[in-house]
Amino acid sequence: MDRKVNVTVTRRVAAPIERAFDAWLDPAVAGKFLFATPTGQMIKVEIDPRVGGRFNFTERRPGGPPIGGDIEHVGEYLELDRPRRLVFTFAVSGYLDNVSTVALDFVPAPDGGTDITLTHEGVLEEFAERTAGGWGTILERLNQLV
Repeated sequence: MDRKVNVTVTRRVAAPIERAFDAWLDPAVAGKFLFATPTGQMIKVEIDPRVGGRFNFTERRPGGPPIGGDIEHVGEYLELDRPRRLVFTFAVSGYLDNVSTVALDFVPAPDGGTDITLTHEGVLEEFAERTAGGWGTILERLNQLV
């Protein structure tokens, strides 16, 4: 049985807490930073921002499987407590049997920005380092957008 671990990444973004939170649920913004890669093309962004609602970010990446082609990032919202907490399930096409959970906690920072702590539970141990790096890049891109 594959061992699963939790991955935690914390970053400060230079945006007020409401703007930082809302970026995760606004398709026009989220499609630019969430699961987007420099060489891919985001071809679908669907967000139903309510508990029980689902999301689908599909990016067309160069090359073929397992890394290229149309990659779907899907999940279901479990908790939305604007602007403090967002929790959702998460799976990637090709790995849909490994559904994990992502929790984001937003805390106002003294400088007017927002500290975001992202905890990804249930990550396959062999992907832990890559997962932490990926979420770090996503949070950095968010900071550039907001």
